[in-house]
Amino acid sequence: MAGKEVITIGRQFGSGGHEVGRRLAAELGLTLYDKELLKMMAQESNICEQVLKDYDEKHSGSLLYSIMMDVYPSMNYMGNTLQRQIYQAQYDTIRKIGEKGGCVIIGRCADYILRDLPHLTSVFIHASDEYRIRRIMEYEHYSEQKARDTIIKADKKKASYYNFQTEKKWGYVSSYHLSLDTSEIGIDGCVNVIRCYLEQKGRS
Repeated sequence: MAGKEVITIGRQFGSGGHEVGRRLAAELGLTLYDKELLKMMAQESNICEQVLKDYDEKHSGSLLYSIMMDVYPSMNYMGNTLQRQIYQAQYDTIRKIGEKGGCVIIGRCADYILRDLPHLTSVFIHASDEYRIRRIMEYEHYSEQKARDTIIKADKKKASYYNFQTEKKWGYVSSYHLSLDTSEIGIDGCVNVIRCYLEQKGRS
């Protein structure tokens, strides 16, 4: 079933999307790409891996970006140039991985970057706020209020980045092949649905 199949997974924070991707990759014998992409991006470009990590965490609101704007207040184009270089490095790395196939890629607008690949299956994992709050409280040891605040901020950041970099809307059903709710069918249920979809797709 695997072959050149490429599965991209976008997800709400705390929904278990990364776990879905990890289990799916393990069951199908695919390579999982998430944080590993940063090291590959650094190797493929002349951008320091630490710069990529900082941008990956905070995007244009990063400490590095803020420092540059303070030091060079009249040279705002520097920040934009850095953003373009980072996105281009991300684009080139994901294209190279996607064209090779046989992988699961978490986030980073991969579904949009690889939208022309016939062997692409894009998935969005979401869940109820209550489910996500419980997961974050359990895994991060956050209070309920901190977990709730973290969800709001994380989703807003993901949506802003995705909507800016693509021609689609983050989380909208029409932006993906599949949209699955872990609070309804669980992580294993999502993995099973994706596997069934791939099987049916392979028969068409």
